[in-house]
Amino acid sequence: MRPYASGLIVGRFQVFHSGHERVFRTALKLCGRVLVLVGSSQESRTEKNPLSYDERVSMLTAVFPRESRSGRLIVAPLPDIGVGNVPAWGAYVLRAAVKSLGSVPELLVSGREERRVSWFDDCGEDISELYVPKTIDISATAMREWLCEGDEESWKRYCPRALHKSFGAMREAMLASEGNGRTASL
Repeated sequence: MRPYASGLIVGRFQVFHSGHERVFRTALKLCGRVLVLVGSSQESRTEKNPLSYDERVSMLTAVFPRESRSGRLIVAPLPDIGVGNVPAWGAYVLRAAVKSLGSVPELLVSGREERRVSWFDDCGEDISELYVPKTIDISATAMREWLCEGDEESWKRYCPRALHKSFGAMREAMLASEGNGRTASL
């Protein structure tokens, strides 16, 4: 039995890297089910959000096939609503989580240092938070740059092995997105 029935991870995952994988593995160790809300799900082929929601779901299920099939890892879209880290955002995220899980998540798991559980301060819910410290210095921005540059060696160094075969397709998406600065994302 795990200490939490359900956990929540929120992110864009443009693109998924080893740091994300560590956060997911930690959440799966602690929670019976983990909901991943994929932000900016309405957007693709822009510089900020080159990959579509479906492409990002494919990445996650490729890295966690067993957990996805069993229903322990649940992935759902989280379109942007045009607000930042304010109570409206927290209520929006919480509604999306409850819709997918059927209940309020017990644990918010994040790879960011800033306090994210503050999103829910005005929602009247008691949600615990776990920050998973970085053990490697990597960012999705660096991953996107290596894809654009065609630097497969650097990209693979920080990419989960299950995604290595997707370098060409992801690079194509990055190149198709170059110069498209339009975004609904924050």
